Amino acid sequence: MTSSSEYTPPKIWTWDKENGGQFASINRPIAGPTHDKELPVGRHPLQLYSLGTPNGVKVTIMLEELLALGHSGAEYDAWLIKIGDGHQFGSGFVKVNPNSKIPALMDRSGEKPVRIFESGAILTYLAEKFGAFLPTDPARRAECFSWLFWQVGSAPYLGGGFGHFYAYAPTKIEYAINRFAMETKRQLDVLDRRLAESEYIAGDAFTIADMAIWPWYGGLVKGWMYNDSAEFLQVQEYKNMKRWADMIGDRPALKRGRMVNRVSGEPSSQLHERHDASDFETKTQDKLQAAG
Repeated sequence: MTSSSEYTPPKIWTWDKENGGQFASINRPIAGPTHDKELPVGRHPLQLYSLGTPNGVKVTIMLEELLALGHSGAEYDAWLIKIGDGHQFGSGFVKVNPNSKIPALMDRSGEKPVRIFESGAILTYLAEKFGAFLPTDPARRAECFSWLFWQVGSAPYLGGGFGHFYAYAPTKIEYAINRFAMETKRQLDVLDRRLAESEYIAGDAFTIADMAIWPWYGGLVKGWMYNDSAEFLQVQEYKNMKRWADMIGDRPALKRGRMVNRVSGEPSSQLHERHDASDFETKTQDKLQAAG
């Protein structure tokens, strides 16, 4: 691989399978399935196919928060999709999400199953289905949606931009790191200024906007993402973000949601699949390892 200063783009781009860095095995310029594999279906109304990334965690937080409010119809099976192994390219998964990205949800509570893909769409669907975590007042609802879609549009600069070039790219490119570090800090400042005037992202209540933003930007402020990026970005400067991230992170349902489909960290924090509320007590990785 040549350095960025030596690279001259060809007139026509071609796919170099050996030039994708850490994610070469799953990145490709075409869509569709690579193999036949149907998805499992559990006993609950909602079937989630996901992984404990920031986008996946948005949905498991929402589901656990709904259950904490007493919405029994939000019971769910969470099936682990190992994106590093290409599970998202199986024929069954592609039927649920033609974009081959987690999370993907099937609602089987009605006569006809409904598929929902893209995390923002899933949060909105569940909020409207259960009448929770989404304001009904038009102005407050608009504020919530504005911040929800702010996250949908902004996070690629944090993850695919800063996170990729800072932590995962096969070579360190100063221009790329500086470009996306600057944008990430600008986004953190946007949130910090908002949270200086508002307890939660969309106002005085916890909403799907908080659920969408916290796994990405709350995780960044708490030092959980991209190696030593918290020091690199000096996240301690964003005191309102820190207050909000800590407050949201203390919610019991959110703590459970973070565990679901998680495959890294302390074994006690990993619940690879969730099929019953009791799984949090009996099927975390530390319990399974102790049982032999």
